[in-house]
Amino acid sequence: MYVEDDVRLGFVTRDNLERKGYAVTLCKTGKEAESVFRDQNFDLCILDVMLPEMDGFTLARKIRERNEHIPILFLSAKSLKEDRIEGFTSGGDDYLTKPYSIDELILKIEVFLKRNKISNGIKSSPGLYSLGNFSFDYYNMQLTLDNKKQRLTSREAELLHYLAQHTNEVIKKEDILREVWDNDSYFNSRSLDVFISKLRKHLSGDPSVKINNIHGIGFILVVEQ
Repeated sequence: MYVEDDVRLGFVTRDNLERKGYAVTLCKTGKEAESVFRDQNFDLCILDVMLPEMDGFTLARKIRERNEHIPILFLSAKSLKEDRIEGFTSGGDDYLTKPYSIDELILKIEVFLKRNKISNGIKSSPGLYSLGNFSFDYYNMQLTLDNKKQRLTSREAELLHYLAQHTNEVIKKEDILREVWDNDSYFNSRSLDVFISKLRKHLSGDPSVKINNIHGIGFILVVEQ
């Protein structure tokens, strides 16, 4: 689902994506997109931020109420740090500022769809982790504690997967950014901080599992025995 109120930009982007083989449903307002999302199934949501009737951040929250794991990519001319942070806290997985190249957009789409394809495939033991009293199923993007299941977003699952592969090891911030975000820019660094906070909330049910900040270096996923 692609939501863009700029008619010309919407048509140009949709046509370019369709030429690459993607099926695109184009909506022009936040309210229209909310209604369409209720009635159809999608693999990815691409949202402009400044939309009529309902802005993209509010729309993302509405989408998250119905689907916790579908990837959400924001497209916006709003490039301030505060705007990006609001995008991630409202449920977004990535944020691309306008003007953007169609090649960059397609690259991000392919990354998200590849992750979803993996998560919908057959589970294999390397994707299963025991983290204290939690069970983490990377391929289904799911945390389980006391038979209660918590579905993670694509980005949350990618980040926790990388941390779980290095349990009780200090990981440099730039290494996490290159591995999970493919880019260690300042804005992605701020995004990482947001997603670390989200994971801490998900893991708060077991005090033996913590993500600690190592000042000036990075993070460590601590699982006490």
